[in-house]
Amino acid sequence: MLMTYSHNRPESDNWFRIGLAIIFLLSLFLRFWGLGRFNTFVFDEVYYAKFANNYLTNTQFFNAHPPLSQYIIAVGIWLGSHLPFGQDTINNLTGSVRSTWSYRWINAFTGSFIPLVIAAIAYQISNRRNYALIAALFAATDGLFLVESRYALNNIYLVIFGLLGQLFLLLGLKSHNRKRSLFLALAGVWFGASAAIKWNGLWFLLGAYLIWLAAWVISWVKPLRNTYATRPNASPLQNLTQLKIGHILVYLAIIPVAVYSLAWIPHLQQNPKPNFWEMQYQILSYHERIGDGANVHPYCSDWYTWLFMLRPVAYFYKTASSTTEPLSFTTPALPAGAAKIIYDVHAMGNPALWWLSTAAIFYMLWLLLRHSWTPKTNIFSQTSDRHITDNWIVLYLTLNWLANLLPWVPVTRCVFIYHYMGASVFSGLAIAFFVDRWLESYRPQLRALGVTIIFVILAAFVFWMPIYLGLPLSLEAYRLRLPYFNYAQLPAWVKQFLPNWI
Repeated sequence: MLMTYSHNRPESDNWFRIGLAIIFLLSLFLRFWGLGRFNTFVFDEVYYAKFANNYLTNTQFFNAHPPLSQYIIAVGIWLGSHLPFGQDTINNLTGSVRSTWSYRWINAFTGSFIPLVIAAIAYQISNRRNYALIAALFAATDGLFLVESRYALNNIYLVIFGLLGQLFLLLGLKSHNRKRSLFLALAGVWFGASAAIKWNGLWFLLGAYLIWLAAWVISWVKPLRNTYATRPNASPLQNLTQLKIGHILVYLAIIPVAVYSLAWIPHLQQNPKPNFWEMQYQILSYHERIGDGANVHPYCSDWYTWLFMLRPVAYFYKTASSTTEPLSFTTPALPAGAAKIIYDVHAMGNPALWWLSTAAIFYMLWLLLRHSWTPKTNIFSQTSDRHITDNWIVLYLTLNWLANLLPWVPVTRCVFIYHYMGASVFSGLAIAFFVDRWLESYRPQLRALGVTIIFVILAAFVFWMPIYLGLPLSLEAYRLRLPYFNYAQLPAWVKQFLPNWI
């Protein structure tokens, strides 16, 4: 199934820390560079920046999502408005005179930590520093996460809180007694916080439930105590079966619900009507009424299109006659043919990373199904440390990816590619896993493949970076990057060869 690799050496610790520090600093730089470039609202900033400012001005309003992300952005606005820098571009779009930097900087700062959290999860499931470093690098080169971090939007908080819930769950599985209880309680807190951003933050908690249930099913099919009885350290699957229904109810049900409920208190103090239960009903009703299709929003996309990035979202688009022309957002767009420069921000992933990640997670899913139901090659019948770790990683990533994707299948309202962000973390960890294995292989062809994939992903990130950061592009340069991922704009002769369900 997989290849032999060497273990991490103690002397690699410093290089591991240096590598993570470089990735973090790169993430910070890319998120803060030119953060106030567009002195206007970008995409859903029209909601979240306004709502955040409403908390500061004690203005009553209705919000179709839970309030936690707006609290955080409000704190960022308050702090940003009192700092001696970042005040060069200001507007009154939020309802108060604010700098664009003030309502964006806390998102940029928070988003910079996502590669580190992903690295921590990769290390916890594998005990491999190389894998953690590759996973962090790939996360830092994903364009969708970069774009979402640079504006006052809420998906970054949903993802990082959900991932922190997963991380503390993994830490709890490796701990005992009071320390385990503390980590599991913190996992519940972060899962609840993710749901308090958007309800789909619950998909991370669903992933935790699935791996727990899977461990119990596996223990019934092949008792884990027999497989690991001679081992000094319990496997992750064995540790999961140490969590009884009482642990799940307290740490992964009661605590998340309590955190979610408490998050509403400031909002309800300012907006006492509707009350808590009426508010939940109104949120549900609002989303059920949205509908689907181009008449609702031009960038609606079905869940299966996310896997291949067929419908990215344009967050911002502006034309100019030259790079020296000041950008004015009150004047009409230039007539067709007059534009020489295009400023575009597209919410889309790194194409190379995205497609390779999809292939990797599909391969993991195939491995899981094939080996789990074939008695002679059951992946959980292996007893070596290497196979136990590999099989655990396959199970963990596949179930969490499915937990973050499949709940969208029956959804009938308009959804967007950014709803795939949670699932994309686990598919990204899948391709990082294979690259790590190939780099440690004794076969030079596989090592070359691993190096090639890293360079292809980095090159793609650099190539598409102008539309992540909204840098000026000539019309020709813009057309090189878009709209190859937009089905609606594909030529008719291409569409005829595609399946009808696309």
